[in-house]
Amino acid sequence: MRVKRDRAKKEIDRLRRELERHDHLYYVLNQPVISDQEYDRLYQHLVELEKAFPDYVTPDSPTKRVGGKPLKGFKAIEHKIRMLSLDNTYSEQEVRDFDARVRKILQRPVDYETTLKIDGVAVSLTYVDGRFVRGSTRGDGIQGDDITQNLKTIRSIPLKMLTDERVLQLQTIEVRGEVYMPKESFLALNREREKAGELLFANPRNAAAGTLKLLDPQAVVGRGLNIFIHTVPTSPGKDYPSHHATLLSLRDAGFRVVPHIRLCRN
Repeated sequence: MRVKRDRAKKEIDRLRRELERHDHLYYVLNQPVISDQEYDRLYQHLVELEKAFPDYVTPDSPTKRVGGKPLKGFKAIEHKIRMLSLDNTYSEQEVRDFDARVRKILQRPVDYETTLKIDGVAVSLTYVDGRFVRGSTRGDGIQGDDITQNLKTIRSIPLKMLTDERVLQLQTIEVRGEVYMPKESFLALNREREKAGELLFANPRNAAAGTLKLLDPQAVVGRGLNIFIHTVPTSPGKDYPSHHATLLSLRDAGFRVVPHIRLCRN
């Protein structure tokens, strides 16, 4: 019996690693290497093994992305570091004035990380020992709603970091990003709502925000939400000399980082 359990544990671990790899290839890199049918076969095999050996089930298993019962409400989570919103600017002079203020305050040379702005809903993701444990909205910047179960349904969010880098794995790390609804998903959702005689969402951002507020994670699954990671509020350590370097490491760890990042020296 012990030999059978050991074999089952090894196979469960192998299937989880395999499914995590395929999720990353499909949802983050857009480079699938197996068919949907083959993926479903691997997934179902894992489901069957976890049913047979329930003591080997873990919260970060690919089978646990969708919670069971609908939530009664969202708990409040306090942000250790405030989640701020971005200011707008429409002139080059305002950007130069901003640069002058930054250099005056820091009194040293400054590099800038530049990136695209994603029009979605700001969220915070917390990882402990490389595993996703908690996710929340920005809220008022001081407190947000605990939407962990809804965020788990987004397949491009790794439930476990795809890295062996111990510096990233063996501590608590917060990453921040923007959950958004791609235009094709938005249009499909509104077509469904129109057929059902329901009110249409005004725009993709509005649809993404409304979806994250749903209390039933099952209802979130089919809406096609996605995410880009853009911010790490606290450096993981001395091995990460800049925010830019940290983001690149997180990209290697399986996170869907905003594309077209540039490090600008002036």
